[in-house]
Amino acid sequence: MTDQSAVSVRGVSMVFNAETSGQVDALRDVDVTVDPGEFVSLIGPSGCGKSTLLRLIANLIEPTSGLVEVNGKSAKQACADQDYGMAFQQSGLFDWRSVAKNIELPLELKGWDKAKRAARSQEMLDLVKLSDRGAHMPWQLSGGQQQRIAIARALASHPPLLLMDEPFGALDEMTREHMQAELLQICEVTNTTVVFVTHSIPEAVYLSDRVVVMSAGPGRITDVIDVGLGKNRDEGTRENDSFYKKITEVREALRGAELGDGARGIEDR
Repeated sequence: MTDQSAVSVRGVSMVFNAETSGQVDALRDVDVTVDPGEFVSLIGPSGCGKSTLLRLIANLIEPTSGLVEVNGKSAKQACADQDYGMAFQQSGLFDWRSVAKNIELPLELKGWDKAKRAARSQEMLDLVKLSDRGAHMPWQLSGGQQQRIAIARALASHPPLLLMDEPFGALDEMTREHMQAELLQICEVTNTTVVFVTHSIPEAVYLSDRVVVMSAGPGRITDVIDVGLGKNRDEGTRENDSFYKKITEVREALRGAELGDGARGIEDR
């Protein structure tokens, strides 16, 4: 543990279209703290505000009330400093740029010179095990390969934080499990903090140090579950009794959230 959190959300509420007939209370009094190097998943029913919370951390929107900090900075400053990378369900690769040039994009925006960009791009291709795909175009890759390139691009500029919104949701089950294992390996090598949105309970349990359970809108944190499966997870992890027990624990917490059980903060462990 360190004194400075990777992500700190304090008393955050989010209201869209306030004081109109279309008002939507998306989040209410949310408190979230994520430590450096930690993998935390957000899970809850559709419309509970998982993606809204991720967008607040990324400074894509500003909260109606409350405070969001990333690495001890305001979310706005962290955004300006490019302190995080992002990956979504759609890879977001640009079809007119080669795979290598897609990875280089955030480095171009940061002013890296051509040789340094090329070297880092190849380093990231090696990391995601697509070393020979740099000259390919995105449309020449499979869905799983495209997601690996999207992750490589998100991590290319060494951000300490990775924000992921259902990045494997469109993949078939076997590819999805393979990508989960690869993501854990990449995060271990890079020591990256991850906040991960998913609808899948097994995915949340397999990937996470902690799983944050959210209620139906307005979204609140109703439970936080320490997974406790250790760092060295592999395919055998999915067959362990402890894995199934944690899946059951998260499922029961989700049922409680749907029934409106009391909320609590992520720091209550």
